[in-house]
Formats: sequence, structure tokens, C-alpha cells
Amino acid sequence: MDKDRRFKFWRWPGSLQLGAALLVAEMLIAGSASTLYPGDPFDMVGMPFVRPWEDPQFPLGTNILGRDIAAQLIHGTRVSLLIGLAATLIATFVGGSVGLVAGYFGGWIDHLLMRFTELFQVIPHFLLAIIIVSILGPHLPNIILSIGVTSWSMVARMVRADALKLRELDFVKIAVVLGGGHSRAIIYHVLPNAIGPVLVAGSILSSLAVLSEAGLAFLGLSDSNYVSWGGMMGANRDALLTAPFMTLIPGAAIVLTVASLSMIGDGMVKLLARRGGV
Repeated sequence: MDKDRRFKFWRWPGSLQLGAALLVAEMLIAGSASTLYPGDPFDMVGMPFVRPWEDPQFPLGTNILGRDIAAQLIHGTRVSLLIGLAATLIATFVGGSVGLVAGYFGGWIDHLLMRFTELFQVIPHFLLAIIIVSILGPHLPNIILSIGVTSWSMVARMVRADALKLRELDFVKIAVVLGGGHSRAIIYHVLPNAIGPVLVAGSILSSLAVLSEAGLAFLGLSDSNYVSWGGMMGANRDALLTAPFMTLIPGAAIVLTVASLSMIGDGMVKLLARRGGV
């Protein structure tokens, strides 16, 4: 199949197109946050409880402290996407490494690593993330770390399943016999052929990371030095009944992001299922 034809955007599944377009739009917004709203999003710039479109200066209104919701929403895009991406990279690296080693070598190594993986599967991920953040402190690196190290088990099992099949193929065995060694066979032959499911899992993990950050922030475990969508919801939860727009607006941003990432994952599944027929 022609490689140029394979990667044409208009030949992608519709869900992948829409999800990618939404995600790119959010990334552009995140990149232009300082241009659109150059001030500090924590500044109290108006009267509290200004409703959306009530004051042209604040199109999305103000929160309980008089902070511009639009400014916080734009700046929060950067932090929320950063948490989703960074946590996914950690989970993918840890899970991919464990899965590759377990699936390729098998035996007692596989047994040991899979029992360790199952330990992380049976413990509720969100509960473990709460414990880690509570111990280390609600700082952005700790939040990213807590989400990443509690979400890798799914990737490990997916990669292990592929590695178990790939290690039996002739080109992998030949690479080892010719003197390449196991590490070279894993990096240059097994990993590239197992990357598809990892990318699909990455889109799912990204959406889960955004949701996890929102849940931690709603419980007061967000970094007060940064604006995030979850932090906006947590800071304004006392006004949930009197001014629901303060939590609904960042909540809608979270839903839109999770939906876009889910559509990307669904589209990638369809794309991989075509096996070069894209």
C-alpha cells in the first residue's frame, strides 16, 4: 500500500479526524494563552458572581473571587493538557517496559512482573493517586507522577500480549541468532510492531489523566500555583448551587477534551483494523 496514501488526513476515520481537529484546536488555544490573556489568571479583575455575557469584559463571567473565568479557562487548557500528556508518557514508558520484558522473556520474569502488574490493577487507581498526592504534597509534578504511576498496568498487559506473539516470529529469532542480542531485538523488532496498541492505549490514558486531575482538584488536591480545569471546579464548588456556570464551564472543557481523546482512540482502532487499507 502506498505510504503517501496511508497517512492522508481525509482518509482517516471520521472520529479520528474530528478528535484530532478538536485536540489541535485546544493545543493552539493553550499555546496562545499568554497572548489572549497576558495577565495573571489569578488576578481579581471584577466583581464576583458576574454571569456569562452579563458584562462584555468578562464573556464567561467571574468566579466567587472576581477572577475572569475565560482567562482561567484558557490558561487551564495548558496545564490540563500538560498533565494528560506527561502522565500518559510516564504510564506508557513504565507499562511498555514491563510488558516488553515480561512478554519477550517469559518464564519466571513474566510471572513476577505480571503479579506485580496485577497488584496495581486490583488497587483503585484514583484512590492510590489520592494517597500518593497526600503523602508527597499537591504539587504539579507530584500530581503528574501519581496519575502516571497508577495507570500503567493496562499498557503493560497490552504490550505483553503482543510481545508474546512477536518473540516467536522468525525475523525476531533471526535477529538474535545473527548476534544482535535480545535488547536489540526488543528495541528494533518487537517494539515497533507493538506500537499500534500502545498509541490506542495512550489516547485512553490521556483522557483518564485529565479526569483524574479534575477529581483530585475537586477534592482540594490541586496545585494552587497553577490554573487547571479541575482546579477551577474545586475552587468554585461552594457555589455549585447558586452559580453552577462556574463549574459547568470548566466541566464542559473537560468533557470536550475527553470526548476528543476518546474519538482519537476509537479512530485509531479502526485505522489499525484496516491493516494498511487507509
